[in-house]
Amino acid sequence: MMMQISYVGKKTTVRDPFKELVEKKLKKLEKFFDDDPLVTVIVTNDNGEETVEVTIKSRGMFFRAEKTSEDRQTSLDMVADVLHGQIVRNKTRLQKRYKGAAAPFAALPDEPADDETDVLVKTKKFPVEVMDVEEAILQMNLLGHSFFLFREGETGDINVVYRRRDGNYGLLEPVVH
Repeated sequence: MMMQISYVGKKTTVRDPFKELVEKKLKKLEKFFDDDPLVTVIVTNDNGEETVEVTIKSRGMFFRAEKTSEDRQTSLDMVADVLHGQIVRNKTRLQKRYKGAAAPFAALPDEPADDETDVLVKTKKFPVEVMDVEEAILQMNLLGHSFFLFREGETGDINVVYRRRDGNYGLLEPVVH
């Protein structure tokens, strides 16, 4: 098993010593994956600020972290720490989900009694960003939500991606009649 790492330099060149450092840092994360995850490392130099962004894709799951500092290595260290936390947190959730899968049927919640009413307890407004489905799934995972609303880039339609009970993802696309 080995991570497949690709590098992108924006306004900078990603040299071999940094690539070796990335591989050393990410090697510590390999133990969490039972496949060959795809890794994209984007390094950006903007006015002396070094941003390191790492995205790991494994079996439909995305883990992403981005940090900026005055030093590329420091940014990488911070990103590696964030990724480790994300992976540990999500692996624990997945393990809990699959342990419960041994039961043939999940317990269904009780139906609300007829005299109970549904109450809206919170309203939230936020900007709807233009992105593709993969980026929306990534954003949803980073936020730890079970759904994510976005504007699809090609059609301009408002769509929703969501996490299904089986661990896969679904997409809700509007159909106007």
